[in-house]
Amino acid sequence: MTEKEARKEIMRRANDIVVTLHVGKDGLKEGVFEELRTQIKAHRIVKIKVLPSSESETADIAGALAQATDSVIVDTRGNVVILTDKRTWTSLSQKKF
Repeated sequence: MTEKEARKEIMRRANDIVVTLHVGKDGLKEGVFEELRTQIKAHRIVKIKVLPSSESETADIAGALAQATDSVIVDTRGNVVILTDKRTWTSLSQKKF
């Protein structure tokens, strides 16, 4: 599977997931990172919503979250970010049919 196909597969799986983490005006605090690490470990794919009251751009927040939790940004659309763990990303990217 190519990276494009892996991205499509994760996006397909993410359609059924509800937003489980919100980043608001308080921004990125250690509690947000800890909760994200817990959710990625448990679910492997996490959908995050960046609220309009946030002071930073969605792309900047997505980059900071991915770097702090050692995860991969699958997609950012509007104010929604989808992250997955590196293990899931590499297994789907390297899968051969």
